[in-house]
Amino acid sequence: MTETESARQPEIALSDEDRRGLYRTILSRRDVRGQFLSDPVPDEVLARVLVAAHYAPSVGFMQPWSFILVRSPEVRARVKAAFEAANAEAAALFPDDQAASYRALKLEGILDAPLNLCITCDRDRVGPVVLGRTHMPEMDLYSTVCAVENLWLAARAEGLGVGWVSIIEPARLQDILGLPDRVVPVAYLCLGKVSHFLAKPELASKGWRQRLALSDLVAMDRWGGAAPDSELARALADAQAWAEAGG
Repeated sequence: MTETESARQPEIALSDEDRRGLYRTILSRRDVRGQFLSDPVPDEVLARVLVAAHYAPSVGFMQPWSFILVRSPEVRARVKAAFEAANAEAAALFPDDQAASYRALKLEGILDAPLNLCITCDRDRVGPVVLGRTHMPEMDLYSTVCAVENLWLAARAEGLGVGWVSIIEPARLQDILGLPDRVVPVAYLCLGKVSHFLAKPELASKGWRQRLALSDLVAMDRWGGAAPDSELARALADAQAWAEAGG
């Protein structure tokens, strides 16, 4: 075998069942807040979803992510208090008619889930100059978000729920978790087995917002450019209808 041949990935053809499984996982992913069970996440399952996160794409192969597993009740209580403070501030930002609806939503499962996980981005992991980040310095943050999505999809495939707690001051998280200044807390996640997954995203089913039509979000060649031709627009609408019907 030549060096070139040995460097190639073996040919992998996904079966129809594999492809359907991939789309089912993507389409059934949910942001879980209120269906967590107390059962611990088995170590071998946790290891698999962390491997999935670690194999995300990253700018310059920088791999800027780290994973902080939060099981301590004391630490989680501090995170919960930080959430409550930020959530009260957020509620006050909405008009009166929305504020009541906002306050009625359950927006986290910090104490409900058996495990919390903070995925961070070390912006100085490989030094100041990074291949691919020279003109878009935020690419390390985007790379870390790819790790979050990989983990989220792998967790769904394992039957685990994930909830992203974004209503929290990053500085509070940095203090609670002892993060150095260069390390950004990108995602604070609640992770665990669930009693069930919701048929539709919770914010859609409760009338907060509905999913936009994909065909309205696709333009040709430039922002505000021509809409897709009728054949593509029809294919987009059909594919979204297929997804809404459960894929």
